[in-house]
Amino acid sequence: MTRRESVIEALEHREIQPIPYSIGLTSLASQAVIDAGKEKELKEGFGSYITSSYYAGWPTEIPEKPGYYLDDFGVVWNRSGADKDIGVIEGYVINNPEQCDYTFPRPDTQRFRQEIEYVLAHRGDRFTIAGFGFTMFERAWSLMGMENLLLYMFDYPEALESIFDRICDYFLELVDIALEYNIDAIIFGDDWGQQHRLIMGPKHWRRFIKPRMARLYQRVKSKGKYVCQHSCGDCREILGDLTEIGLDCYQTFQPEIYPLEETKKTVGDKLTFWGGVSTQQCLPCMSPAGVQEEIVKLMKIVGKNGGLIMGPTHAVPYDVPVENILAMIEVFQNQEAFL
Repeated sequence: MTRRESVIEALEHREIQPIPYSIGLTSLASQAVIDAGKEKELKEGFGSYITSSYYAGWPTEIPEKPGYYLDDFGVVWNRSGADKDIGVIEGYVINNPEQCDYTFPRPDTQRFRQEIEYVLAHRGDRFTIAGFGFTMFERAWSLMGMENLLLYMFDYPEALESIFDRICDYFLELVDIALEYNIDAIIFGDDWGQQHRLIMGPKHWRRFIKPRMARLYQRVKSKGKYVCQHSCGDCREILGDLTEIGLDCYQTFQPEIYPLEETKKTVGDKLTFWGGVSTQQCLPCMSPAGVQEEIVKLMKIVGKNGGLIMGPTHAVPYDVPVENILAMIEVFQNQEAFL
């Protein structure tokens, strides 16, 4: 069975051994792995079952401001601090949704096509995903600020809905391009959760986010592809909404938020979960043996009857000891020896 076929088995809730997995590392964690003599394995993705292209605005470094990056939307990201992968925003481009003269950029469709074509040319037997980051809520707050956006949901809801519609239309064009290719799924990245409950609450999520995500999901489903959603945090209040509008796979599955047995029992027949190895409490804090014990527990509980793609709950950050990264990979690659 190919790696692609194994992922499809998991998405179709059929129990599979070995359980498919995917590994992502931040730039600093990648360097630690290289320093540990694993550069070749890193380049090969440690055998990950999934490969993907990723669009999030392609920030490019500002020549006169090292460490500062300008994305396609005109947003400046400061990566001169500890966060070298995303950064923090310097200023906003929309200051009042009711007096919004912001013009959305034209996407670089040529580059977008080239990146998908590169992934397809090098995918081998892996499951292939086109990924979009900062798709709805995150794109809105990156344009106008998190606190401002939450206030605008109360103060200027109609004007804000218009902006969300424009964001959705922007990504629909890119989704249509991705669907021209022989990919397997599309993943939308948009963080909605806090450690406990949603950032904006279910009422506002259902008004501003759900209808637009439904349009995006249905465009993907209309072509017979799988829909994946990345959202950090606690989204238990809306898991039912997500399955209602067509979600197949939820990432990221954080065990400190989603109790394994309870979540598997309540929604495990409707959603495939991607993640499960905590980058908050497991990878940075436990011993290598403890990391491996947690992964075995994940496989036995959530992997039962399919519906699991294993991986760290986010790109592994720099504070995770390299020996714990390697311990995680050892279990993923040698599952039978640990079960």
